[in-house]
Amino acid sequence: MSSKKVKIVEVGLRDGLQNESTNLSVEQRFQLIQKLIQAGVSALEIGAFVSPKWVPQMACTGELTKMVLKKYPDYEKYQTSILVPNEQGMHLAIQSGIREVAVFASSSETFSQKNINCTIEESFQRFESIMKLAKKHKVKVRGYLSVCFGCPFEGDVSEKKVVLLAKRLIEIGCYEVSIGDTIGKAQVGQVQSLFKKLIKVIPAKKLAGHFHDTRGQALANILKAYDMGIRTFDSSIGGLGGCPYALGATGNVSTEDVVYMFHGMNVQTNLDLLKLTEINRWLEPQMDHMLSSKVGKVGV
Repeated sequence: MSSKKVKIVEVGLRDGLQNESTNLSVEQRFQLIQKLIQAGVSALEIGAFVSPKWVPQMACTGELTKMVLKKYPDYEKYQTSILVPNEQGMHLAIQSGIREVAVFASSSETFSQKNINCTIEESFQRFESIMKLAKKHKVKVRGYLSVCFGCPFEGDVSEKKVVLLAKRLIEIGCYEVSIGDTIGKAQVGQVQSLFKKLIKVIPAKKLAGHFHDTRGQALANILKAYDMGIRTFDSSIGGLGGCPYALGATGNVSTEDVVYMFHGMNVQTNLDLLKLTEINRWLEPQMDHMLSSKVGKVGV
């Protein structure tokens, strides 16, 4: 893949906000979505149909989805998606009218138990009914694979295991698998090694990179993945979020920082960097803390 273009999937509204102590209102979230779309964002995950008891920050997902689909009904132009953990969540997604969902698997047993309260095998059993419903209702499914470069509980994760699980997600019907550095542990050498193995069994166009910036390595890791042919990357406006199971983990890599890097390489993102930094300044006071984005702080 030699094209000088990447797709940025904005995950701040789900992966970002679910790990923030400040719980934005549905109106604030809708405002944020509008601003992101005005900045050129066309692929964004807006929430999760999960138990509000476990993830209170996602309780307004149903209401928010209605607002978004009413304002932006054209799925081809605005690829909005929702995370669903099980069949119940999938039914809610179908009722909402959303055209894309995401499922979540882990590369380590302990992380799977802590995060979604089931084994890896049980998570794939849950996916069966989700995939069946997705096929019936013509809903696209994206797969997340977490802790691919290291687990906060088990330490090193076998690359072979990551490859097998990623391949399995594709085989059950996911159109793409996002390879996650959930605790921001990955280094360039690891990224090169793992993606080299992944692209032997999965086309690069069906893989995405999901990097956290805990150790300040996210941009370097994204650049290495790009050099290896990966063209889709998840990022979060302002670097929102973190991981409740990773001590000191900062959020996903900041959308502004990723876009700044790619624009400097003359790689097309279709995003307006100036508008993204304006969103950062609008968002920061609402989150009650400084956002981690470097470009958001200093501007372009």
